[in-house]
Amino acid sequence: MQYYIQQIESKRHLNAYINVYAAEALQQAAALDARRKAGEPMGKLHGVVIALKDVICHKDHPVSAASAILKDFTPLYHATAVERLLDEEAIIIGSTNCDEFAMGSTNENSAYGKVLNALDEERVPGGSSGGSAVAVQAGLCMVSLGSDTGGSVRQPADFCGIVGLKPTYGRISRYGLIAYASSFDQIGIFANNIPDVALLLEIMAGADDYDSTASLEPVDHYTTASTTAAGRPLKIAYFKEALESPALDQEMSAKLDATVAKMEAIKARAEAGEAYDQQIGEGNAEGNATVQAAIDALVDQTKSIERAVSALKLDAIAFEGSDSLDAPDKVFK
Repeated sequence: MQYYIQQIESKRHLNAYINVYAAEALQQAAALDARRKAGEPMGKLHGVVIALKDVICHKDHPVSAASAILKDFTPLYHATAVERLLDEEAIIIGSTNCDEFAMGSTNENSAYGKVLNALDEERVPGGSSGGSAVAVQAGLCMVSLGSDTGGSVRQPADFCGIVGLKPTYGRISRYGLIAYASSFDQIGIFANNIPDVALLLEIMAGADDYDSTASLEPVDHYTTASTTAAGRPLKIAYFKEALESPALDQEMSAKLDATVAKMEAIKARAEAGEAYDQQIGEGNAEGNATVQAAIDALVDQTKSIERAVSALKLDAIAFEGSDSLDAPDKVFK
């Protein structure tokens, strides 16, 4: 926990946070440590450090929608999504900056000042959930929540080079979310990788007595999707009308075309990899080297795809599992 508090302090100029609950977070971390040492069962998010966009209610903590109008407002209840995170022993580190009342796409329109993109401080981080995106991008938390009406999670995720998800409407309860457009709003998730997004979605999704628009459909096991999909070909879709539009900036168009080409190359290499399997064995150094080169290439290309998922605004998601809480840049489970 000290790591994230120090990171937030050292990068305060990014203006990602409005409120930081350092003392409270340290107390919660100490309590969780004591419970773990006592042998008590751990929640799915035991000790995971999470930031909340300043439009999501956290009981007895200020929420203002980045507006001076609400600067003294303190909610009397948790948003359902927040309550479900806390039930799994997450730690809320603070509230993040955003465009006022979640209306904006650059995070320059906040009563608390603009948010800077950690990759290039001369560029905007996107919005309206720019603070939540930068908090993950700059290593100021493990994951964060934003809200998305018309792109306010997906666009800043793209601008900041991280993973962002707007769930299907009704998948996550809107209870406790300050509304922008109630028939479009959804609480979304920012993370450095897809498995982390999958885990949070699995925990927060589901019916809610306090939100009649929350879906009654059963919650899928998003975290195990990669194993249940074994042997079934996965497809990644993109909007042809958008990527091939003559109005699209030529530099962007070229890079997107290159990304699509990389995806095609991965498919070709995966198919070639089946033939390489026959070459593996002792005394076949050349074959083993070929296989290793193919594996290394696939790893590199897979990293590119995780970025491309946000950039192409895809709905198709592939999941992988991991179980490490040891370092801030690793997947948690």
